[in-house]
Amino acid sequence: MPIDRKPEYFKGAQLRVGIIGCGYVGLPLGLRFAEAGHRVTGFDTDPGKVEKLNRGQSYIQHIPQNKIQQFVQSKHFGATADFSRLAEMDAILICVPTPLDQRREPDLSYVEQTAQSIRPHLQRGQLVVLESTTYPGTTEELVLPILEVTGMKCPIAHGPENEQIGTDFFLAFSPEREDPGNKQYGLAQIPKVVGGVNPPSGRAAVSLYAQIVARVVPVSSTRAAEMAKLLENIFRCVNIALVNELKLLMTRMGIDIWEVIDAAATKPFGFMPFYPGPGLGGHCIPVDPYYLSWKAREYDFAARFIELAGEVNTAMPYHVVDSVAAALNERQKALKGSRVLVLGVAYKKDVDDLRESPSLKIIELLSARGAKIDYNDPYFAEIHKMRHYNFEGMKSVALAPKMLADYDCVLIATDHTSYDCPMIVESAQLVVDTRNATRRIARHRNKIVLV
Repeated sequence: MPIDRKPEYFKGAQLRVGIIGCGYVGLPLGLRFAEAGHRVTGFDTDPGKVEKLNRGQSYIQHIPQNKIQQFVQSKHFGATADFSRLAEMDAILICVPTPLDQRREPDLSYVEQTAQSIRPHLQRGQLVVLESTTYPGTTEELVLPILEVTGMKCPIAHGPENEQIGTDFFLAFSPEREDPGNKQYGLAQIPKVVGGVNPPSGRAAVSLYAQIVARVVPVSSTRAAEMAKLLENIFRCVNIALVNELKLLMTRMGIDIWEVIDAAATKPFGFMPFYPGPGLGGHCIPVDPYYLSWKAREYDFAARFIELAGEVNTAMPYHVVDSVAAALNERQKALKGSRVLVLGVAYKKDVDDLRESPSLKIIELLSARGAKIDYNDPYFAEIHKMRHYNFEGMKSVALAPKMLADYDCVLIATDHTSYDCPMIVESAQLVVDTRNATRRIARHRNKIVLV
């Protein structure tokens, strides 16, 4: 690769783009680059994923198989576990998990291992972009030093006065904004925030992403781009915590929070509706705020809103379980020994995504209190072993009126569109509804408990 490659090079057609991590973020991103005419290689440590992708198979429900087959056949997309092939790439995009550990502190081991995997194959003139959500400073403080062990440099410099700074490779951060199952906003329609370690890196990343999205939003640094992503998710986290706390208050006051939110949402300015639920789920909102509150301690700063919101949202599965116990008690039944059917283990409706799902915590808590648990989810025939949960052997049970009647309680944890709520309420002895999925059902209201 040429040493004097300019940022404008990445405006060119037929770039070789490497995507590290072929999951919910990396796979759609890779397919979008393939759609734009580039040659994409997906890198993953899971040989099962690599094999499926090269056969043109999809393992993510909302990504159609024929789309993968199309690009595999045209040789615009392929997958590999051979990281030495990173040397062939013009741009390398990192899309690996950034979870929390058991102490709710950032676990950047995947990012660190990925940077170390890139290092022996890094070439002059390559562009490396981190997409994984993380705290401000990660790109400069963690990824950059690992890559610079090669002897190649990407000097940190911000501002237009540093526009011509020399750089051996380009390094940037561009946060993913993937929303699985969102049919209104696809990747191409969502603006892409981009920040470079220095101006040439920022311009290189802008040139690359401008080919696959309608709008690129450049910011002054990787730290600003990292912070923008956290702000987006902290905004949601805090507001969801607010309505969850208000739900607890209004329940005591005998006020229907769903009615109140609908009424407030009629105001055409200054209000945005958020809705309560059984807890936070997904790969971003339950995790990302803690990245900032952890980093804030480095500056002797307590991020109190973030910590409080986390406490409220983390407590919601416990509230749900207490509500199930109370509802059974009203019917002169103990939670211990009761048969409870949990409807929905995905973190939100109509997606095949279990990450941080509150349903998993609810199942764990119900089981710990002696309830006999089954679940149904049309997207998960069984629950695989995960980072913090092991429900090995649990399989989704079929839904039928006679079967529903055998349970002491049916708990609606995820309101999948496919659920026939009138049939469920008609058949069940008791329905505990955490999503207000039964709001339009007039019959058998005495069976329904909203929590």
